Amino acid sequence: MDNKYISDLFEGRLSGTPLDEILFLAGSISPAADLPLIREVHNDLATFFAGSHPDFQKNTLLYHNLRHSQMVVLATIRLFDGLHYCNQLPITTNMLLKGLLAAYFHDTGMLRAKGDPALSGTEYMAGHEARSSGFLKHYAQRKRLEEDIARDCSTIINYTDLKSDPSTFELHSYEIQLVGQVVGSADILAQMADRYYLECLPLLYNELQAGGISRHSSALELMVHTANFYHEVVLTRLLTTYSHTWTAMQTHFRERYKIDCNLYIDNINKNIKYLDDIIKRCNNIGCLNKYLKRIPPTI
Repeated sequence: MDNKYISDLFEGRLSGTPLDEILFLAGSISPAADLPLIREVHNDLATFFAGSHPDFQKNTLLYHNLRHSQMVVLATIRLFDGLHYCNQLPITTNMLLKGLLAAYFHDTGMLRAKGDPALSGTEYMAGHEARSSGFLKHYAQRKRLEEDIARDCSTIINYTDLKSDPSTFELHSYEIQLVGQVVGSADILAQMADRYYLECLPLLYNELQAGGISRHSSALELMVHTANFYHEVVLTRLLTTYSHTWTAMQTHFRERYKIDCNLYIDNINKNIKYLDDIIKRCNNIGCLNKYLKRIPPTI
């Protein structure tokens, strides 16, 4: 397998677009899944970020962008597919829809509504999950979806907050807990396994800094601490809070592509190792940029 094949496979472009793969897997998991609705949500999200929807201004964030949201949705449906094959718990049509909706909307809280005086979506980074849930609730009402969707999706979105403790959430079912663990895992995996992740870290630093929630004095410091962040925070979250849900990704790739490995974890390990290697050679961001030359794509 060459790098282009793996890259196209990973980003859902092997057989068309990420949406094609999302719809294929959704139909495979649940023949009753409302594929036209999923397609509509996917396309609506694109208009939100582009500013062509009457409710939203164009997104100006370079890290939390449309591509990131779509990659989280793709990772979500892949985990659902792996769990479906594992048969740990039947993935119902209801669970599938709520998980995909939460994944699509999980970062919309950083979008600016039309007429919003905020200069940037970074002003909403802190606590954006609640705002995302509010946008999803309004969307669900407009689409006349079931009333429980907004409530359960709000809980699921809260799982993506790395500082959150699900034991403090409003009482919810085991099924919603599992969906929350899936979407929370997908949010981490999609970001850190991205082949452009290292190039995007300075963009993330800029957003965190503008949002007033950065714990680092520079982009270089954030990059230096990324490996520790992965081992001390992210892995703990994946293994405990999300109950090893990420392991279903290997089942997905084995059953879908006959590749018996977890490409997301493999890519994360490669990213962290490469970052460690170049940090040993560099003491400034300019030096790091000599080794980080990929240009993140935009949608």
